[in-house]
Amino acid sequence: MTSFDDRERGEEAKFAHDEEMMFRIAARRNRLLGEWAAERMGLSPAEADAYAKSVVQADFEEAGDEDVIRKLLGDLTSAGVDITEADVRSALEARQVEARRAIMGES
Repeated sequence: MTSFDDRERGEEAKFAHDEEMMFRIAARRNRLLGEWAAERMGLSPAEADAYAKSVVQADFEEAGDEDVIRKLLGDLTSAGVDITEADVRSALEARQVEARRAIMGES
């Protein structure tokens, strides 16, 4: 029975670690995405930092990426940036890869 309990604890620890990594990657991706959008909107460094943080916070509104995409698309459009939803999704995917590489490089 002990080996089963050990295996179960090991699986639980792996699951917790994987969930933490996914959370860290998503947060890093959203920050990078916020910096990308801030650059297109011509924000100052302080404004860009605050905006990047607001993009990270926007991801907590609902499950999935739609809340972040909606925020970015709305903010970029309001700032007069000519951009499509496909452009935002493409930037999100590129930042996902960048964030994953950065987080995995830290491990």
